[in-house]
Amino acid sequence: MRAIVQRVASARVEVEGRTVSEIGPGLLVLVGIHENDGEGDAEYICRKVLNMRIFPNEKTGKAWDQSVMQRNSGVLLVSQFTLYGVLKGNKPDFHVAMPPQKAETFYASLVDRFRRSYSPDCVKDGVFGAKMKVDLVNDGPVTLQLDSAKPEKD
Repeated sequence: MRAIVQRVASARVEVEGRTVSEIGPGLLVLVGIHENDGEGDAEYICRKVLNMRIFPNEKTGKAWDQSVMQRNSGVLLVSQFTLYGVLKGNKPDFHVAMPPQKAETFYASLVDRFRRSYSPDCVKDGVFGAKMKVDLVNDGPVTLQLDSAKPEKD
């Protein structure tokens, strides 16, 4: 599983001209699901995203000190199969992304995992398989990539 994590001042998802989800300060997480991903990958991404210390602590002045959960901020998850795209010539190929029928159920379980691990009210998501417009105000900017296939030593 691959996640692009962006610290945001705000983010929202629009489908067919209608806002379907939005958050204030927090994390926008673009999620790509590999065809071989399983529950261990979902657990890893959820744990790392919720606990990564990429927010400043205003009380201590430390720049990289707090997680999204410590700040009680929002998390906006957006499925994005194109994170597993590779170019074959000039055309993208997405053959290593999980097929949509299987990925939809897997993605729904990932969203549920985030809600159970954090707070249902703080976790929002887009619409799986929809053509979405994602609007964000990047804070920093801070953008990190996580890959469950190559986890670093914790």
